[in-house]
Parts: sequence; C-alpha cells; structure tokens
Amino acid sequence: MILPATKKLTFYKPEEVNDSLGALFFDTGISAGFPSPTEDFSEQQRLSLDDELVKNKDTTFFARVSGQSMIGAGLDDNDLLVIDRSLEPENNKIAVCFLDGEFTVKRLRVDKDEVWLKPENPDYPIIKVTAENHFVIWGIVTNVIKKI
Repeated sequence: MILPATKKLTFYKPEEVNDSLGALFFDTGISAGFPSPTEDFSEQQRLSLDDELVKNKDTTFFARVSGQSMIGAGLDDNDLLVIDRSLEPENNKIAVCFLDGEFTVKRLRVDKDEVWLKPENPDYPIIKVTAENHFVIWGIVTNVIKKI
C-alpha cells in the first residue's frame, strides 16, 4: 500500500484578546436527551475560548490536522489542534512530532528506551523512532476543535 505524502502543518499562535471580548455564553447546560424547560437567558456572560483552551499562551499554538491517521482518536482531517509546547511528553499522550523533516501527529508509546509513534487508524503503520531518525517532540495536543 502506498500512503499519501504528509502535508506540512500550518501553525497559529493565540492572539491577545481583551477580556471583555468573546462570544456570548449561557452557562445553563444544554440537554442532549429530553428537552429541558426554558430558563431565563437574561444573565449573559462572555466566553473566550483562549481562556478555556489555552493554559500557557507563550507556548501554545494551533495547527490543522491533515490526513486520516488519527481518526480513531477523534482527530479528523481539517480539525484544529491546540498544542502546548511546555507540557512534558508522556506515554499515551498525543503529540505533534517533527520526524525526518516533516510534522506528524501521533500517539506516543514509550517503553523503556524505545519510542513508537502510533497512528489511530489500522491503515497506517506504527513508526519506531531510532537513532537514525531526526526526531523532536514538538508539543502535546491538549484539545481539538471540530466543525460539524
């Protein structure tokens, strides 16, 4: 099987936002089961997604997923990833890695002195990282933003 070439990731940095900005937020909970009685929406708040999704503004970036190798983890083509470069890589975390000149997003598997990059799609191979690879763990994925 021939796999498509990896596309390059485009990274975005969070912008500084005035605290008074943000989308309207109704902190009432929206039923995903039976409809709930209407509540008064007169008390409105503003919600900044940066405040919700970004813990470390100086080390957080956004990037779009390109490809299908992580669909089993819920990362679909064109999803927007929130990536924090200050977090320590750990076994089973999803990471953005720089491998032999290309960026890729995979689940980390660390076993003793070995590192594997595990896709979450059986159509893609598990990658064993060796001393011959140029390899950097660029950041840890903390959130994903999807369009529906």
